[in-house]
Amino acid sequence: MLDFFVSSAIAAEEVVSATQEAGEPGFEGIIFPIALIAIFYFLLIRPQQKRNKDHKKMVAAANKGDEIITSGGVLGKITEVGDHFITLEIGANMSVQITKTSIASVMPKGTYKSAIKSK
Repeated sequence: MLDFFVSSAIAAEEVVSATQEAGEPGFEGIIFPIALIAIFYFLLIRPQQKRNKDHKKMVAAANKGDEIITSGGVLGKITEVGDHFITLEIGANMSVQITKTSIASVMPKGTYKSAIKSK
C-alpha cells in the first residue's frame, strides 16, 4: 500500500535533481531579451521620435511667406497661417488650404518663383 507513495517521492527527487543539473536560467537568461529591447529602442523607436520632434518644430515655425512642399508634393508659398490650417498659393490666383501637419519640408527662398518662371 505504501509502495505507490514511495515511488512518487523518488520520481519527484529525480525531477528536482535533473532541474538543478540543467541549471535554471538566472541572470544570463534575461540578458538577451533586455539587449533585444535596447537594440530596438536605439535603432527604431528613438530615431522616429527625433523625426517627429523635428517635424513639430518645423510646423510650428511655418510663417507667412515661407515656401514649402507638402507631403503630396505640391510646391507653394504660405499666404495665411491659422491654428490648424494654412493657405498655400500654388499659382497665379490659385490658393488651397491644407493642414499644417501636411508640410513635408521648407524650401529655400526663391524656389517658388523659379518654379513658376520655368513653366
